[in-house]
Parts: sequence; C-alpha cells; structure tokens
Amino acid sequence: MTEKVGAVVVGAGVVGLACARALAHRGIETVILEANEAIGLETSSRNSEVIHAGLYYPPGSLKARLCVEGNRRLYEFCTAYNVSHRRCGKLIVATAPEQEEKLAALKSQSAQNGVADLEPLGAAQAKALEPQLNAVAALLSPSTGIVDSQGLMLALLGEAEAHGAALALNSPLLRAEARAGDFLLEVGGEEPMQLAAEMLINSAGLHAAKVAAAITGLEPRHVPALRLAKGNYFTLAGRAPFSRLVYPLPEPGGLGVHLTLDLGGQARFGPDVEWVEAIDYGVDPRRGERFYAEVRKYWPGLADGALQPAYCGIRPKLGGPQDAAADFMVQSQAAHGLPGLINLFGIESPGLTASLALAEHVCGELAL
Repeated sequence: MTEKVGAVVVGAGVVGLACARALAHRGIETVILEANEAIGLETSSRNSEVIHAGLYYPPGSLKARLCVEGNRRLYEFCTAYNVSHRRCGKLIVATAPEQEEKLAALKSQSAQNGVADLEPLGAAQAKALEPQLNAVAALLSPSTGIVDSQGLMLALLGEAEAHGAALALNSPLLRAEARAGDFLLEVGGEEPMQLAAEMLINSAGLHAAKVAAAITGLEPRHVPALRLAKGNYFTLAGRAPFSRLVYPLPEPGGLGVHLTLDLGGQARFGPDVEWVEAIDYGVDPRRGERFYAEVRKYWPGLADGALQPAYCGIRPKLGGPQDAAADFMVQSQAAHGLPGLINLFGIESPGLTASLALAEHVCGELAL
C-alpha cells in the first residue's frame, strides 16, 4: 500500500533538515529520506563550521542574499534553541601591498550585499588585535562566527519532528515518477516502501544530480553535471595564539587556506581545493606541505611539524576549476515545468549559513 504525504525531502543534511522544518511548521506532513545511517554525514558536517557574513558573493546572487539573511536567522535560531555558537569575528588579511586594492574591492562588494559592519584596519591595528598576525591591512568582520554543526542539525530535526515530520534513515530514493498532482516514490533500504507526495524537495547534496536523474518526467537537460571539489583540513598541535578566524583573500575555487577555530579553541587550517572524480574522505598527509607556505603568509610563526591531517569535505560544484564560481541553483516549476518539485543543485558554502533562509526561499518557490 502506498502511503500519501504532503512532502518528501531527500537528504538529511543541514539544508534538507531546514526545509523539512519549514514545511512542517506550515502544517505539511513531511517525510525526510536519508540514504545514510545518520543525519548530516557528508557536506554538512565536513566543513569549517563558520557562520559567514556574506562578503564574497556577487551582489544580487542567491548566495549573497541568502547568506546575509541566513546569518541573521542562524544567530537567532542558535540563541533560541541553545545551539552552541560564538560570534568570534574574523580578519580578512592582505599580506602584500598589491593586495590592498582587492581588500577594498571586497569591502565595496560586501556593502552592496548589505554587510555594513566591516571595519578596515591598518597593519598596526590588525596586529594589536592578533599580535602573531602578519598583514599590511585587514578587514574585521564582527558578524562572522562559528557553530556546532551537529548541534544545529539535531535542533532542526527536533523542531521538524515536533511539528510532525518523520525521518527515515537508511532509506535511499531509488526512483520517482512525476504524475498528475503528485510524485510516486520508490524507496530502498532494509524496509523498502512506496510513497506518494504532493511535493518533492531534492536536497541530496553530492547526490542531487543522481536523484534528479532518477525522476521520470524530468527532462535530462534539467539535470546539471556536478563536479566534486575536495577540501582537506589540517589541525594544529597545541593551541593557536589567535582569538579570531583569519582568512587570506579568496583564490580561484575557494576562500584560501584559512585559520578557523572550533568551539573548544582548537585551530584548524583549510580547505585547499582538490578536484576529484569520486567521493573519498581520506586525507593525504603530503598535502600539508603546501599548507605551511600558505599559512606562513599570515602567520609566520607556524612551527615546522605543527600541522596534522584531520579530515576533509567534498563540495558539489556546478563548474570546474576554470569556471567562475557558480550561484546556488534552486530549480523549480518555472525552470522544469513540474509542479511541486524543487531541485537544489550546487549547494556548497555558504550553504550552512544560508540554510534557514534557503528553506524559506524553497517554500516561496512552492508558493507556501
């Protein structure tokens, strides 16, 4: 017998859970399908856990709009639901005089995005805040912070379940058929089942293109090729002499090898950018050799042998190494013609920060 529900969300990462919460809050019976044995095992938990301010993205883009809105929503949510977080701030640094023009351009772009609290600093001011820092100039972003990503996901799931949503683990979506008025879903796992859903939100992250390709009725031209960008992280042996995050200026493919802190004060460096063909979460210790040179540009005091391989994450990219950074793709009926279907493609950074705003945007696309 086929169970009928209002909505199915595919993927229990931070964005999928935020979408399920938003749907459940609207009184829609929602089922979350997760192929893995636990929530958030992929992109959502393999990142820097940074609450971004919205500095880096082209004005008017979804990334810019949803990051700025998501930053505000995320701080409010974490405060309301006791999710561990800290508004620690970060410094974006120019380590050579020729970079100061890029720093000024970043401040201008940030202002266009609605980020009004960036503070330009000279070398002496930056060093007064972080004595170990090497910088000729910097921008202080007080709205940047860090969050316990697992705690955030558990809080989102708890809120969704409190409003009637149900989570099904070890439940991959095998195929779906777009019918008149709903979608017929075939779900695998130890307890296979069929579901009929009026709405289908594909928030499968690294697997979003595969899920979309399994939807009968969705034309193949609407399924983009996703590229995989692996980012490796190394941790510091001992405690870093920094109280804020430190970022170099962005580089092609990412934001550079930056210094972030977890809520316990442990410093980690990364990610680098490694284009891969398959999902592999091993970290090659040899990649740390490049990290030393990059980190010493802004922290000359990094000692030899201080970095240890930690973990890596993989980001679903809509372009390759030679392409300009792509925006989030929130694909709705206006693009593919199927009522009730939302495909979320290329949801990488700042997806965690934007998660709550993304969920509201999805509901808007569904006219909810």
